[in-house]
Amino acid sequence: MEAVLPMNLTKPLLRTKLPKRARLPKAMKAPWTWGGLGALLGMVLSLLLFAPAHWLEAAVRQASDGKVQLHDASGTVWSGSAQIVLTGGAGSVATASLPSRMSWELRPAWSGLSMQLQAACCLTQPWDVKLAPLWGGWRLSLSDSPSVWPAQVLTGLGTPFNTMEPQGRLALRTQGLNLTWAQGRLQMAGSALLDVQDLSSRLSTLSPMGSYRFDLSGGATPQLQLSTLKGALKLSGQGQWVGGKLRFAGEASSAPEHLAVLSNLLNIIGRRDGARSIIHLG
Repeated sequence: MEAVLPMNLTKPLLRTKLPKRARLPKAMKAPWTWGGLGALLGMVLSLLLFAPAHWLEAAVRQASDGKVQLHDASGTVWSGSAQIVLTGGAGSVATASLPSRMSWELRPAWSGLSMQLQAACCLTQPWDVKLAPLWGGWRLSLSDSPSVWPAQVLTGLGTPFNTMEPQGRLALRTQGLNLTWAQGRLQMAGSALLDVQDLSSRLSTLSPMGSYRFDLSGGATPQLQLSTLKGALKLSGQGQWVGGKLRFAGEASSAPEHLAVLSNLLNIIGRRDGARSIIHLG
C-alpha cells in the first residue's frame, strides 16, 4: 500500500529569510538630529558673540582703504578697544595715533548697526553712531556730541599734513549729521562746524598762526566754507561735493609784517601769487 505524504511535505523547502537589520524608530532618531543641530547653532552663536576684535580691525582697514587702522585691538567685535592710527594709505610711511585708546560697544538693530564710541582724550561724552544699509549703499548718522581732537593726528594722513606737522586743537560740533552713500553719490543732511584752534606749524616760527572755521552744510550738494576767526595767517575759501568728490577754491595770505615768517608755509599751501597763495582741490 502506497504511503501518503502530508501535503506540506510535497512542496519544496523554502530558503529561510534572515531578519533585516533593525532600524531605529523615528522617535529615537529625532533627539540625535535635533541635538546635532543645536550643537551647530551653539557654535555659530558663540562664534558671533565672541568674535575677536581683530575681525573689526580688518573691516575698518578695508573700508578706509588703510587710512584708519585699529592697533592692539582687544576684546570682541561687540565690545572692545584699540589704538586708533591714521595713515596716508598704501605705501605711506606717515602715521599718527590718538593720545588714548578708543573703546566701542556695537549692537545689531532692526535698521542696521548701532555703535557707541568713547575716547578719554577727545570725547567728553560718548558718540552714538548708527549705520543703516540701503539699496546700493549705506547711511551713517552721528549724535550731536561735541569733541576736541589734537591737530597733530592729521600728520598721519600724509601729504600735505606730514610736511606741515600742524599743532593745535580740532573742535568738532555737529547737528543732525547724516551721510548717505548710494549709487556712487554722497549726500549729506545736517551740518558740522570744525574749529581749528591756535594752529601752528613747523614751517613757521610764528606760533600760533591763527584760528579757523570749516562750516559744512548739507543738501543735494553739500557746501564747505572756510573762514579765519583770528590770526596773522588769513585763510578763506569755499567748496562743494560733486559726485562724491570735493571741489574747493580758496586762498591764503599774510599781513605784510608777518610775510617773512609765513612765506615758506604759503609756498606749501598752494600756488604762490605775490603775497598770497591760491588753493585748488578737485
